[in-house]
Amino acid sequence: MAKGPDNPAEPFKKALAEATRAMAGDAEMGVTYSADPPGQSNDTLRLPQISRRMTRGEVMQARGAADAAALRRRYHSDAAHDRYAPSGEMARAIYDACETARCEALGARAMPGVGDNIDARLCEEARRRGYAQMREAADAPLAEAAALALRARISGRDAPPEAGHVLDLWKNFLDDKANASLDALAAAADDQVAFTKAARQVITDLGYGDQLADDPDGDDAEGEDDEESDAPETPPEDGGEDDQQQSDQEDSAPEEQQSREQRQATADVSMEDLDDADEDAESAEDEDGETPPPPPPAPDSLASRDYRIFSKAADEIVTAEELCDEAELDRLRGYLDRQLEPLKGAVSRLANRLQRRLQAQQNRAWEFDREEGILDAGRLARVVANPTTPLSFKVEKDTEFRDTVVTLLIDNSGSMRGRPISIAAISADILARTLERCQVKVEILGFTTRQWKGGQAREAWLKAGRPQNPGRLNDLRHIIYKSADAPWRRARRNLGLMMREGLLKENIDGEALEWAHRRLMARPEHRKTLVVISDGAPVDDSTLSVNPSNYLERHLRDVIAMIERRRAVELIAIGIGHDVTRYYDRAVTITDAEQLAGAITDQLAGLFEVNGRTPQRGGRRRRAA
Repeated sequence: MAKGPDNPAEPFKKALAEATRAMAGDAEMGVTYSADPPGQSNDTLRLPQISRRMTRGEVMQARGAADAAALRRRYHSDAAHDRYAPSGEMARAIYDACETARCEALGARAMPGVGDNIDARLCEEARRRGYAQMREAADAPLAEAAALALRARISGRDAPPEAGHVLDLWKNFLDDKANASLDALAAAADDQVAFTKAARQVITDLGYGDQLADDPDGDDAEGEDDEESDAPETPPEDGGEDDQQQSDQEDSAPEEQQSREQRQATADVSMEDLDDADEDAESAEDEDGETPPPPPPAPDSLASRDYRIFSKAADEIVTAEELCDEAELDRLRGYLDRQLEPLKGAVSRLANRLQRRLQAQQNRAWEFDREEGILDAGRLARVVANPTTPLSFKVEKDTEFRDTVVTLLIDNSGSMRGRPISIAAISADILARTLERCQVKVEILGFTTRQWKGGQAREAWLKAGRPQNPGRLNDLRHIIYKSADAPWRRARRNLGLMMREGLLKENIDGEALEWAHRRLMARPEHRKTLVVISDGAPVDDSTLSVNPSNYLERHLRDVIAMIERRRAVELIAIGIGHDVTRYYDRAVTITDAEQLAGAITDQLAGLFEVNGRTPQRGGRRRRAA
């Protein structure tokens, strides 16, 4: 008698892997299943893990992730995409989102079953990002809305309701500003080179033309276009027949080994349709007699339309390795370890207590009397008493915190110098190590400014004649000490950077909190937690000297209110020597690392309760004893 597979999910995994390779047109592509977020490294595709129970949600998520990755592998060329990529952040987000939509929509158009899988993935992503709770267009990502509108045009399928809410918020704006250019973009979907060129017009129509990089096809074509049309938003024409042939050859080179049918599906050029659409758009502008006014610029902060930034030119987001060489990082980490030495007992007690608390929730949630799973030894007695009684099995319940990411955002301001920054670094060290043991991913970020009392932003303001109410007037420095996907053993020495003399300057908490929130929202995990470690109010002398005295504090409150309103991220704060409950509803205050055990364990462990309930407001505010 043939023995069945040990894991009932194995046949499905093998079938899905083979279908993914066939759809991608790459028989050698590796396919693995992991609890880590879906992704691709080299020639190996990582798909979501599937349990023995094979729930419908797990199956649909695995299929959706597999189909999306296979379609991108089949239809996408990195060389063509990077050649025409914009330089600005918002323009690049629209450009990338439209390319993803193109690849997935081509598959959905040809294979309805693939479209259903992609829709399931979109629904899960919308739920994870909290799209349903968004009430204003400013809260919703414009790039995703444009991609959903494009996806519907190419595939002929409406966006699923869960994701379509974002499109509904931006629909009037998209129809008013970019209806024709989105139609032209959809018409060019079968040819990536034509598509990337048409995407420039969509980006321009949406008001981000200033973020486009120079046309890689040359300035001559752009000059000819200026002579032919009065509309500055019109995309440049092709540089000539030779340039087009060269682009076609570059685009089709990676596809020479694909089947004849696949090459026909991916390499057909539809430039004539694109040109016709562009001519129609130009004619419409000529008939109106004027170009439609550009949309208002995006606000400097999604949390407050009143918050302004005078200049972002000198802002930077850097890793710890970029600010300090390896030898100095090792030296600074050694200094931090010496400060940890007297606290080894407290550190061990906290780590063990928190780990036991989390693992108890992780391992002791079971469903009994199941037909399959792990044999329930506690119920064997009834089988002995009555041999006709069927065996009883138990299945471990899924716990939400297994798919959780925690971001630690640490205030790197000058007021933290000395004991406070040491406590902050030690706290981050303890929490990161403990959470990683419990399979919770941890990201560690820091925020400060590049200069005291203003930098290049203030110099630009002075040269501009000191305009009134300029907004934020300093150069930000946001530091990535540890990314969520980096193992702790590789990033542990980076925390020593906080001990470096001269690093700690001003603190603009609101923008740092918004930055950390954006990074969390881009993560694939279901549960997201943001822990802020700070010593009080935001302070930047350069900004506050020429704006209202509560300018930065008001923005911080607006950002906190936005995060709590969206409810996609759980927010708590740790005050180092200062009470931060006037800003954060859920906060604790400590004055020494030894107080972490009593002050943080219950608060942090409470975040991972299976029911996900939030403590009542009256029980949130507490000070460590």
